[in-house]
Amino acid sequence: MEKIKDILLLQKREIERKFEERFIERDIDKRKFENDLIKVIIGPRRAGKSFFGIHFLKEKGDFGYINFEDERIINIKNYDDLINALKIVYRKPKILFFDEIQNIGNWEIFVNRLQREGFNIILTGSNSKLLGRDLSTHLTGRHISVFVFPFSFQEFLRIEGKELTTSEIKSKLIQYINFGGFPEPHIKKIDFKDYLSMLFNSLIYKDIVKRYRIRKPDVIENLAIYLISNTGKEFSYNTLSKITGARSVHTIERYIDYLEEGFLIFRVNKFSFKLKQMITSNKKIYCIDNGFIYTCSLKATEDTGFLYENAVAVELKRYEMEGKIKLYYWKNEKGEEIDFVVRKGTDTISLIQVAYEISDIKTKKREIRALLKGKEELRCENLIILNNEYKAEEEIKWFGIKGRVKFIPFWEWFIERNKF
Repeated sequence: MEKIKDILLLQKREIERKFEERFIERDIDKRKFENDLIKVIIGPRRAGKSFFGIHFLKEKGDFGYINFEDERIINIKNYDDLINALKIVYRKPKILFFDEIQNIGNWEIFVNRLQREGFNIILTGSNSKLLGRDLSTHLTGRHISVFVFPFSFQEFLRIEGKELTTSEIKSKLIQYINFGGFPEPHIKKIDFKDYLSMLFNSLIYKDIVKRYRIRKPDVIENLAIYLISNTGKEFSYNTLSKITGARSVHTIERYIDYLEEGFLIFRVNKFSFKLKQMITSNKKIYCIDNGFIYTCSLKATEDTGFLYENAVAVELKRYEMEGKIKLYYWKNEKGEEIDFVVRKGTDTISLIQVAYEISDIKTKKREIRALLKGKEELRCENLIILNNEYKAEEEIKWFGIKGRVKFIPFWEWFIERNKF
């Protein structure tokens, strides 16, 4: 008991030091915390989940904290000793903040009991499937999820602490697109490649290889690097199996599940009105943050277009994780393709193309052609082409199809609030 108390006391000193560090306000609805449900903050490692939670609770004052990333804590079997020590160190707190809770066994039963005892509980976790499965099973109707990603572009701009000119915003967007939004290297001026390489290795080897006891870790690491290098591309499990040398298609499917659960990548389905066709069609892969592309990708850095497409995908994924939209791509039998189909309920509310440079008339026509074809099939009037500079609305009629296409510069779209 005394040993546990000392560990918690050292953790308390650590978070007190974090109180003094600079905090960038996050675009998170704090009203979600104004109830007695269990709050679960989910997102990638180092995206700022703990930092947000600590600074949010700083205003409350009366809370106790345990970091389950600490190897001295996760081996403790008697959770009652842990809570008794917590009550001593924090003088009987009413709010309990448990960091990276998925690292201990039967955590959901432990947390459920504490809630019944009257504690207000906040959790963080870096594994979406593990938390999701356990929450659905044991905490049904008694929890609310809050998602924290790396900085959005709007949050990233707040690092400057002042209002920026249009020219400065455009310049900052280039930095954001190239290096991503993980907070720490931007705020503390840490070398991006060193920081993100260590983060990538931690995610692969600590969160996946160790947890799932993978015998050939080089296969899943090679798979991760290949997928990051091919963001925005369709893939098939058969092809990936051959490229990576995995034993079977089933192994590839399982490994992609692990990478998605660990918030390294995410899949986007091809839209179809037929559910079976949607399930069996090829998916597209995107990376959770452009910083990993900068660090791990085998592609040439001059390929700017796929970086912007990935950043747009991540921004749309934020809205999907919050339950505001559903995200897809579209492709017809002729190979004409729309990068992003945004739906609410049974309605398609937006069709979005990403084209960095549209000064080439062939590129512009290709993007418009796909939008007009998709407009007819998906019954959507909101047609958008995100691009580097051009801003306009054009009334276009091709192939007997009329549509109004909005051309929006990337920087304007990224700073727009409440896109949907």
